[in-house]
Amino acid sequence: MRSSVSRPSPPSSSRAASPSSAAASHGLAAHEVVLMMDTDPLHGLDDDEARRRLARFGPNVLPASARDNTLMRMLRQFHHPLIYILLASGVITAVLGEFVDSAVIFGVVLINAVVGFVQESRAEAALDALRSMVRTEARAVRGGHVRPLPSEELVPGDLVLVEAGDKAPADLRLVRSSELRVDESALTGESAPVSKDEVVLSVATPVADRRNMVYSGTLVTAGTGAGVAVATGARTELGEIHRLVGSAELLATPLTEKLARFSKVLTVAILALAAVTFVIGLIRGEGVVPMFTAAVALAVGAIPEGLPAAVTITLAIGVARMARRRAVIRRLPAVETLGGTTVICSDKTGTLTENQMTVRALWTPEGDRYDVTGSGYAPEGEIREPGGAVVTSPTSGALRWCLLAGAACNDATLARQDGRWTLTGDPTEGAMLVAAAKAGLDRDALADAYPRVAAIPFSSERQYMATLHRARGGDHVVLLKGAVERALDLCDTWMDADGGVRPLDGDAVLRAADELAAGGLRVLATAVRFDAEPARRGEPEELDERGLRGTMVLTGLQAMLDPPRAAAARAVRACHAAGIEVKMITGDHAATATAVARGIGLLGDHSDHEVLTGAQLAGLPEEEYPGAVERARVFARVSPEQKLRLVDALQSHGQVVAMTGDGVNDAPALRQANIGVAMGRNGTEVAKEAADMVLTDDDFATIEAAVEEGRGVFDNLTKFIVWTLPTNMAEGLVILVAILFGAALPILPTQILWINMTTAVALGLMLAFEPKEEGIMGRPPRDPARPLLTGSLVARVLLVSTLLVGGSWWLFQWELANGAGEAVARTAAVNLFVMVELFYLFSCRSLTRSMWHVGLFSNHWIIGGVTVQMAGQLALTYLPVMNRLFHTAPIGLPVWSRIIGISALASLVVAVDKRVRRRIM
Repeated sequence: MRSSVSRPSPPSSSRAASPSSAAASHGLAAHEVVLMMDTDPLHGLDDDEARRRLARFGPNVLPASARDNTLMRMLRQFHHPLIYILLASGVITAVLGEFVDSAVIFGVVLINAVVGFVQESRAEAALDALRSMVRTEARAVRGGHVRPLPSEELVPGDLVLVEAGDKAPADLRLVRSSELRVDESALTGESAPVSKDEVVLSVATPVADRRNMVYSGTLVTAGTGAGVAVATGARTELGEIHRLVGSAELLATPLTEKLARFSKVLTVAILALAAVTFVIGLIRGEGVVPMFTAAVALAVGAIPEGLPAAVTITLAIGVARMARRRAVIRRLPAVETLGGTTVICSDKTGTLTENQMTVRALWTPEGDRYDVTGSGYAPEGEIREPGGAVVTSPTSGALRWCLLAGAACNDATLARQDGRWTLTGDPTEGAMLVAAAKAGLDRDALADAYPRVAAIPFSSERQYMATLHRARGGDHVVLLKGAVERALDLCDTWMDADGGVRPLDGDAVLRAADELAAGGLRVLATAVRFDAEPARRGEPEELDERGLRGTMVLTGLQAMLDPPRAAAARAVRACHAAGIEVKMITGDHAATATAVARGIGLLGDHSDHEVLTGAQLAGLPEEEYPGAVERARVFARVSPEQKLRLVDALQSHGQVVAMTGDGVNDAPALRQANIGVAMGRNGTEVAKEAADMVLTDDDFATIEAAVEEGRGVFDNLTKFIVWTLPTNMAEGLVILVAILFGAALPILPTQILWINMTTAVALGLMLAFEPKEEGIMGRPPRDPARPLLTGSLVARVLLVSTLLVGGSWWLFQWELANGAGEAVARTAAVNLFVMVELFYLFSCRSLTRSMWHVGLFSNHWIIGGVTVQMAGQLALTYLPVMNRLFHTAPIGLPVWSRIIGISALASLVVAVDKRVRRRIM
């Protein structure tokens, strides 16, 4: 049914405020907002006016961002210098009639492009998830009637009704409210629901403190309210975050940046070498076509065709390993980026903390403090007396009634679902329920023993909740919980440990509350009053708040917070040991953030100078901003825009930033960071889609494991590059040497392709399965400015290339000089290339230690790859069909002995080089 009321004539013109004027509506009185929006505070808009405004302002949805079409995104995958050379080589080899070679080249390029296209398509889902957050049902007053409407149809000026369980469909300026509380954690990062009312605020009030506003996408947890829609769609605070997500640049990862620089250098070197080869051949009188073929062969040989596939497969293996450690990777390069992370910027609520309020301490009026163990909504833990004894089931006195008041004067419910405890209602009340359960006070048993008959609900004005219960003996009991100062106004006595009543010492209570609050705890007081049965006097069972003052008995204080995760402190220590700095960035209050930071070892006991608030950041001069950001470890009460700026400031100093978060307010910074890490259980879909990695257990400690895997992935990629480059360089150089001396080519183009493709798959890719080396988390992060290959690794690549060129040239000429034909000599050279690569593969399993140190058989994949490669070499050498295809010929045992001897000598030289460099360094 639709409710209706009589109403005056509706607004008759579209004079609703512009978005710019509506943005300051929290600084205006409710009646001024009504006039500004040209609406009616009781009857809302009529249908005609709503249609006009819908045409003017558009639907209440977030706009779609402009995106490249499918064809352009696919074509972008070919935009890479090495890909250009491979494509050109593929075309040239096809024109020259080498269709098999051409097909192989094009196949490698196509596979790489498809993988990149798929990953990029998934990344664009972030904005779609953000838009879906506002597609909800709303209740609006139209023409004096309450109507359910799709949220897309709401317009500025609509009078919108909200109640517990609703998601706000637009930015609303409240005109009426009753006990209204809103969970804004997804928008502001504040862990506790916020009380709302219609009070006028300063225009400078930040979003997180605007009590008179209910913002789009936030969740109403208690009470009811009515508000005028002052912003819809892209003009809401959620819309502003959408704009920030869309404008945040998707940064290249350290790996992609290094590979890009490496590829450019390699491209120039290959083209120069091919040009030199072509010109030298012409000068020596060779034909244009043969020299063009030789130049193409040199280019194809020098390009590491297996590199794109090796990068993709190595990263994919890293993805699988991380998934086993509860980290799901959404973008492949993020695997390696974690390994190079230098700073982790972590959200507090739900990331470093449980996002589940927990009572940590109880105080009774005689000055006793009880510690409460356990965390979260699981009723697991103990209440311990000052001497350490465990409280099992308090039967009387202040402690019992403190816990009973918190549990029975309570509207929250806890339930166990899928092995997890979940809360319905206010987190503060949930914490009090759990505290009572830890002392053996069961909620259902309390409800039976003390059934509720009346209540005064909590409101921001009265700052307490009171309930009237009927006891089994016939008496009534009044229970109360609320702000300490307000409870003291209602009490004139307190209860001792035996249940006796004594005069109230308000100063002692305030001192205890201040001491608890100094530790970042939220403190609430509890009280009780025992009444005679009203029915005996003919009175109704009701509770009048006017009769509470001076009649209540204070039973104690309950102090709570959103506790740090159990493994967070260990994970922070591990990150520091690995040279990774951890910073907390939150929208919550500074005192709460400081307490959590100290609890996990992020701050010392006297490190307040390392805490900055959003207001302090906004007041910093531009030249001081980067330095302050570098020094501080905790940033509290910051807006989404400030989170973005913090990440950008750190990146401008060369830091590789990982940003963790779970809320809508975290999405822009997650996208801007080098790697965004979202929470999988409690995170919003917006955060997950904006992130590169999702933690399935929401545990900050999982990041440490992911960093370890990321470092292992980068190590293995580096090992592959150090292993494959000498062969590519040597193949090009041996062709150049042959042309310089006017000799026959030691290896042919088809043989080069055989070497490159078979060894990359059977040998090189086995390095992707290499276990992580010892002490990988004991070394500092890689310097982002350091090139992909250090000077010592470049020297090793040149050393092995020289050995390959010298060995293959010598062997080729030796076989010819001793009467062998060119086919036999080339077969010997091809097998030498492969055997040197095989021996060198074992050396590359560690870039600093000997192959004996890492264990010859610790990577079973390599043994399998070596077996496959050797089977292929025997087929290439002895099968007639392979002899015809690749211009090879059978060779005898003396030739094999020379091949193995040269390969072993090359391996020995590399081992000596490693040992010498290790001693020098």
